[in-house]
This record gives sequence, structure tokens and C-alpha cells, in this order.
Amino acid sequence: MRAVVQRVDRASVTVNSRVTGKISQGIHILLGVRSGDTKKDAEWLADKCVNLRIFDDEDGKFNYSCLDIRGEVLVVSQFTLYGDCRRGRRPSFTDAAEPEKAEALYDYFVDQLKSKGLTVATGIFAARMQCEIINEGPVTLIVDTEDVFG
Repeated sequence: MRAVVQRVDRASVTVNSRVTGKISQGIHILLGVRSGDTKKDAEWLADKCVNLRIFDDEDGKFNYSCLDIRGEVLVVSQFTLYGDCRRGRRPSFTDAAEPEKAEALYDYFVDQLKSKGLTVATGIFAARMQCEIINEGPVTLIVDTEDVFG
């Protein structure tokens, strides 16, 4: 699994002119699911994302996590995170999980976040979405379970 984690002042996702998810201060996560990913990947990644110390303490140092500040989380499915652009001009998405498997792991990832007691909002899986974010910092990180589990 791969996540692009952004520290935000606020973020929202809209589908067909309707806001489906909206948060205030917290993290916006674009989530890609790779073929071969498992629940273990989702559990590890959810824990990592909410515990990343990317929020400032009183001295302006990254010492607080989303859990520490009781931030909110917006998760948006993003199969294009597994786009391979090494050849040609059209990305290949052969590493992305099949939609049924990806949706199940996406839902499981969201459930893992909710189990930590945070407010979690989402987009709609496989829909065309418009994301609006106010990235604070800016702070943007890429976290990939392949780096951990291979």
C-alpha cells in the first residue's frame, strides 16, 4: 500500500457536485492499493499515518501526531499512485490491485483509522472526485508498505 500524507488546515472531497467528505485540521491521505497487499499492510499503514509526528509543538518542532492533536483524517482512493511511468507516455497500472480487492482493503484501512478514535471522512471508491486541500507547511510525505514488507 502507498499513501501520500499531507498535513492540512482543512480538506474536502466532492463527487458529482456533492461534498462526500470534509475535515478541519488533520491529515489528507491519498491511498493506493497494490496487488499483493494484505490486511497487515493496511494495519501497519493506518498506524504509521496517524502516528507520524508532523504537527508542530510549542517550539515549532515536529513533535505531535494526528492522534496527539486529535486531528481529523480524509482518505481518498488513488489507484494512480501505482502508475508506472518508466516506459512510453501512458502510465501502466499493472501493479495496482483489482478494484474488488482494492476496495476491500481501502475500507479496512478506513476502519483501522476509525478504530483509533479519530474522525475519518472519505471520498467514494472509484468515483471521479475533486479534492480541495489547504496543505499546511506544506508537509507532504509518501509512506509505502513495500519498503517495510517487500
